[in-house]
Amino acid sequence: MRATLDFLLNDWLQVNTLLHRPRFADHTAETLASVLDTCERIAAEKYAPINRLCDTEEPRFDGEKVHLPAATHTAVAAYVESGMLAAAQDYDLGGMQLPCVVEMAANAFFSKANGSIGGYAMLTNGNANLLMAHGTTRQRQVFAHSEFAGRWFGTMCLSEPQAGSSLSDVATRATPDGDDFEADSLGPRYRLRGNKMWISAGEHELTENIVHLVLAKIPGPDGKLVPGTRGISLFIVPKQLVNEKAELTGERNDVALAGLNHKLGCRGTTNTLLNFGEGKFPVRGAAGAIGYRVGAAGEGLRCMFHMMNEARIGVGLGAVMLGYAGYEASLAYAQQRTQGRPITGNGKDATQPQVPLIEHADIKRMLLAQKAYCEGGLALELYCARLVDELHTGETAAVAEAGMLLEVLTPLAKSWPSEWCLEANSLAIQVHGGYGYTRDFPVEQHWRDNRLNMIHEGTHGIQGLDLLGRKVVMNGGAGLKLLATRISQTIERAGQVDSLAEPANQLASALQRLGAATKSAWVTGVPEEALANATPYLQAFGHVVLSWLWLDVALASQHHALREGKWAAMRYFFAYELPKIDAWLLPVAQRQDVCRTMRPEWF
Repeated sequence: MRATLDFLLNDWLQVNTLLHRPRFADHTAETLASVLDTCERIAAEKYAPINRLCDTEEPRFDGEKVHLPAATHTAVAAYVESGMLAAAQDYDLGGMQLPCVVEMAANAFFSKANGSIGGYAMLTNGNANLLMAHGTTRQRQVFAHSEFAGRWFGTMCLSEPQAGSSLSDVATRATPDGDDFEADSLGPRYRLRGNKMWISAGEHELTENIVHLVLAKIPGPDGKLVPGTRGISLFIVPKQLVNEKAELTGERNDVALAGLNHKLGCRGTTNTLLNFGEGKFPVRGAAGAIGYRVGAAGEGLRCMFHMMNEARIGVGLGAVMLGYAGYEASLAYAQQRTQGRPITGNGKDATQPQVPLIEHADIKRMLLAQKAYCEGGLALELYCARLVDELHTGETAAVAEAGMLLEVLTPLAKSWPSEWCLEANSLAIQVHGGYGYTRDFPVEQHWRDNRLNMIHEGTHGIQGLDLLGRKVVMNGGAGLKLLATRISQTIERAGQVDSLAEPANQLASALQRLGAATKSAWVTGVPEEALANATPYLQAFGHVVLSWLWLDVALASQHHALREGKWAAMRYFFAYELPKIDAWLLPVAQRQDVCRTMRPEWF
């Protein structure tokens, strides 16, 4: 994996060009490589050896505390000590001022080695970054800085038992805590009452405190909650109360663990049902968890999407790396395991010795598919991270373009790897045969761990609705047009290379068909007609984007040592994957109504 990572960073994305910008000027190619070396080593020494342990020794709640394997504490401490929680932050925050794309690449090692305990850091980093963007100066100093230092970890608390992904139906209430609630130095102070479900990292003893970011509604003058998402506000609700100097006060906040959810996979991350304000831990003589509002009242969802969008790229990377772990395991197995004999002009000769699995064409097909999915997915995530760097440090015109491209690509960054790198994990099991279905090999765990990624941080269906319903039509389709321009530029360059002219023409045709289907979906202007087929649209759109990335990667690898492998994966994607888009686009273009008009009683 490291050779591919280095190639994508240095030869394809040309990360060295970022080092001319003031924010990254202290870095060199050597310092960036050193960061990758350090993370690769910690992941190999601390994370990978306990991956199976985290799966078999699930979190346990004894009624007072949640217990995790001692090795989890050791691994997480090594990550904190590495400074990676603050890697992209300013020097005065203890950060390294790393480019986002390098930070993402470095974290890929942890996601691959042990994704479940990597979740604690991902959530904490996203939580702190949100507060840096939307919190007050004091909130940043107390909460975000403590998270970057690894003293406290963070969560995001959106879903509720009765609401799930339907945030309009959030019922958690936040009422002003006394007449002086606006004067609290940590922000406007409220009392929260309600329940939050599916909260990853919601309870543990890895750090001295947990900073919950909670969506809740402030009742109106009539005491009723405002319907819809416009009534949602965002609150900091620490597990342990703190003062303005970021010191624990010794008071437990009224946040109680109601129970742990026992999952198919990704078991090393605690997943919880939390009760806020039920009175189990009365604070200052009253029930209700104390929370501090972030941003303006009613602006909570806008603030939270800062974390959710960041988390979606992180989820996509996690899906990629689980797929990559399965790919490497099945590749090694296919190279070592002998079985069967090759088909020759005279059929099979049973007197000849068996050959390694990797000599069989169908095994090569499954390995090529995994390579195409995982390396293509990694390219997608790193490209998005490179856009984040442009957004933060680029020239004015480049900033605007990066923002538009990220709007369109973020649904894909989350959804495409979560579907196709899961398929890579399924193929890894298939390469192992019956052994892959047993716990003697790691590939069954990789599949179970990866299955979560199509669900959390916005399900597959939600990403499709976001893409077709908002992202490709917003601002008159400006983001889609810009993406099409970028793809066309690659097509033009590839057309100048004899051996790439054919896939370039394939992609040009696919892009045209995607554009035509997009117009057909919205030709009537009726949202329910267009959006009934949002998921196949998402799949087709993703395959067109990945075809583009593979063609661009092939161009960058023309004279590289990895050329043959990259070109074979590119050829596989264009031969086996890109043709699938026509089946997906057909119901989109037809505005097929069978799913929309199906009645519940007919099932």
